[in-house]
Amino acid sequence: MTVPLVDLRAQYREIGAEVEPVVREIMADGRFVLGPEVERLEREFASFCGVSAAVGVASGTDALQLALEALGIGPGDEVVVPVNTFIATALAVSMVGARPVFVDTDPDTYNLSAGHVEKALTPRTRAVIPVHLYGQAVDMDPLKRLARERGFAIVEDACQAHGAEYNGVRVGGFGDIGCFSFYPGKNLGAFGDGGMVVTGNEKLAEKVAVLRNVGRRGKYEHLVKGHNSRLDNIQAAILLVKLKHLRQWNDARRQWAKLYGKMFTGLPLVCPRELESVRHVYHLYVIRVKERDALADHLHRKGIATGVHYPIPIHLQQAYKELGHKKGDFPVAEQVAGEILSLPMYPELGEDGVAAVVDAVRSFYS
Repeated sequence: MTVPLVDLRAQYREIGAEVEPVVREIMADGRFVLGPEVERLEREFASFCGVSAAVGVASGTDALQLALEALGIGPGDEVVVPVNTFIATALAVSMVGARPVFVDTDPDTYNLSAGHVEKALTPRTRAVIPVHLYGQAVDMDPLKRLARERGFAIVEDACQAHGAEYNGVRVGGFGDIGCFSFYPGKNLGAFGDGGMVVTGNEKLAEKVAVLRNVGRRGKYEHLVKGHNSRLDNIQAAILLVKLKHLRQWNDARRQWAKLYGKMFTGLPLVCPRELESVRHVYHLYVIRVKERDALADHLHRKGIATGVHYPIPIHLQQAYKELGHKKGDFPVAEQVAGEILSLPMYPELGEDGVAAVVDAVRSFYS
């Protein structure tokens, strides 16, 4: 049995009959950018996240950059970023002219912790970006207490965590501002790129709305030097259809994750650990294994797709060589990067898909 890492075609077979009419309607009407579908998605996604406002933008990376700009963060400022994440988190900091300050990862959850952050704070720290990596929320209460004590903003990177919860509350609204990606492979993905900024602060939402639309309020009234980062109506309409299914899809991901954990019992690998305070939504199902590359090769020969998220920690990327980091600076992240392996995970995976993956893994050890 061949099992892909993600199967977007299976999802389309499920919802295609719902998606196609709304796309045809927009094409017939010719309303393509910042129209009623975007406005409706902003309202519904804000409600989904439990916040008062949401602003649709062109990508998750743009969401992070515009959030930082709206907070007034720029040259001379520092922003604390986990070193174990996709590079876009750090790039957003660089794009506003600020300096990313990296911190190591927790060996159990692969997220940052308030303890990591506290050691990295300086008088120049203006914000911290907790990344809810792989779909598991960061332990937010200690981080929020530290933010109140030390006076920095929290910009949640929830780009992999649509619908994830912490103490029964969905991520995105714990910080000053939250950021989501709608890249196609995400739990809530568009048929192209897209993103969303969410916040309970109406003034911040207004700033982001101006920044995303070339800095303008009226048609030719430009208040600031903004960006062209608008979510288009076709993507918004598709996301409105998908949003209705998101809870069910996340439940399925959790079901397959639980089955993986049960069926992997007795094998020399580490399954994801879900904190008691968290409702993990398993954007990725990531195991740790010493023989990572050999196992990946074996699974490939068996028709099982895998991935590594992420093989090179950001501090060791060529793009950030000017920060002067070296191997050994963040030892946990470096160790994790050599052991993590993402296994197939998507709502349509099914018991047969999980069993095929597990059988292939067991055959490696036998």
